[in-house]
Amino acid sequence: AKKQHTRLIVLEPKRGTIFDRHGRPLAINLPAYSLYANPKSMSEEDKERAVEILSRQFGFNKSFVQDRLDKEKYFIWLERKMPQELYEQIKAYKLKGIEFIKESKRFYPNKTLAAHVIGFAGIDNNGLEGMELRLDRYLKGKEGMSQILRDAHQRELLIEKNYVAPQDGFNVTLTIDETIQYIAERALEAGFKKHNAKGASIVVLNPKTGEILALANQPTYNLEDSTTARPENKTNRAVAYTYEPGSVFKIVAASAALEENVVKEDDIIFCENGSYKVGNHYLKDHESEGNLTFKQVIEKSSNIGTTKVAQRLGPGRYYKYAHKFRFGIRTGVDIPGEVGGWLKPPAQWSKTTIGAIPIGQEVTVTPLQLASAIAAIANDGIFMKPYVIKEIKDSHDQIIESFGPQEVDRVISSETDKRVKEILRGVVEEGTGRKAKIKGISVGGKTGTGQKVEGGTYSHSKFYATFVGFAPVEDPKLAAVVVFDEPHPAYYGGTVAAPVFQEVIDNSLKYLSTLEAGSDY
Repeated sequence: AKKQHTRLIVLEPKRGTIFDRHGRPLAINLPAYSLYANPKSMSEEDKERAVEILSRQFGFNKSFVQDRLDKEKYFIWLERKMPQELYEQIKAYKLKGIEFIKESKRFYPNKTLAAHVIGFAGIDNNGLEGMELRLDRYLKGKEGMSQILRDAHQRELLIEKNYVAPQDGFNVTLTIDETIQYIAERALEAGFKKHNAKGASIVVLNPKTGEILALANQPTYNLEDSTTARPENKTNRAVAYTYEPGSVFKIVAASAALEENVVKEDDIIFCENGSYKVGNHYLKDHESEGNLTFKQVIEKSSNIGTTKVAQRLGPGRYYKYAHKFRFGIRTGVDIPGEVGGWLKPPAQWSKTTIGAIPIGQEVTVTPLQLASAIAAIANDGIFMKPYVIKEIKDSHDQIIESFGPQEVDRVISSETDKRVKEILRGVVEEGTGRKAKIKGISVGGKTGTGQKVEGGTYSHSKFYATFVGFAPVEDPKLAAVVVFDEPHPAYYGGTVAAPVFQEVIDNSLKYLSTLEAGSDY
């Protein structure tokens, strides 16, 4: 009797909104109506009419509706969170025993924008990926409840008891800048298609704070249609994929060698005319070189020159600096799914390892690790922890929790850092990174072309193309990494990745200057 005369309604809280750093909504909740039936209150004629109208007029599966209505229940779902138009059309038929509950549905206004950062929530407003998952306990809120009385004819009376109001979720502000994110995604997608790549990633940081301003991957997916996306499209390559980076890793050898004073910029290094034996292996350069200054070794990306400098450092000292740059360990970023890559300690090195790790082989990294490392060089030699969550506020705009810059370590001295910056400026001005040049703005960076490993050997047809850099050199405002997986037929980092970096940083710096000037971009 009690069941017949009372109905418990769960009152869904409003899931919190996710904003970009300027308060622009990236994920919001909008009202949506859900359709349910009360079969116990329906006659056979009522059920037949409901089945016929819902299937014929609105495309519901006839056997599904019939099966639901045949159950001896007071409440059973028919359709969750319908479009407003469908709700209004069904409501107009006034079907007995067919009723609605007002809920809310997650909506992503920019569809694919920042998909791998934001993630998505399911039909019950539970976070399933990305920030939606990471911050679910803040965003979700707490359900309320209400009991409604019914008369003997199952008509609801306007009487409530045991009412508990739902508590809406908190709002979250990210460090992501919607405009820079859009600039980065547009350029990455164009490069991904142009170079027929298997995958691609880009990360843009504020090097002084570690704030992630943009993070994107290709292939991507539509947050509004996440259930149909392939698993690999939903994977955040920037934090969860590792690869051998190739020559971009020479930034570690350059930084360590100058800091430890084993070489100076103008020291001459004989590059063996393109072939150099390390252990039982012959190391090659992509172009045969004789005598080069150390500065030219990095500018021209000589494997042999870099290895000779690494040999002066020795395994112990080299490993120390690679570790200080946070390779082989997670950066600690507040994005789910981060992996740490692999950097083997000197005790595990073979006779040939000194000619491999310094040029980006026998080591694996994530794009975010590379972005954070180049950001440390841009930031006077200080490594900042990368982060994407800026603050959490309640519905009254009161701050519940806030997050700011965290200095992790000084990797190299300020003086050494200035020298490394100038060498990396030379890479863009005179060396392999010329396609990263920005008119009127100084750029520092490093190219990398890493061979993929297949069946235990290096492929001669599948590569990773990478560029890391920052600008302006004198006072870096942005640092970034661009990575392409299996681009073809072009595959060099300087050819494939550098132009994307150039476009993104050029347009982003212009946008930032308009913000400083207080005008529209």
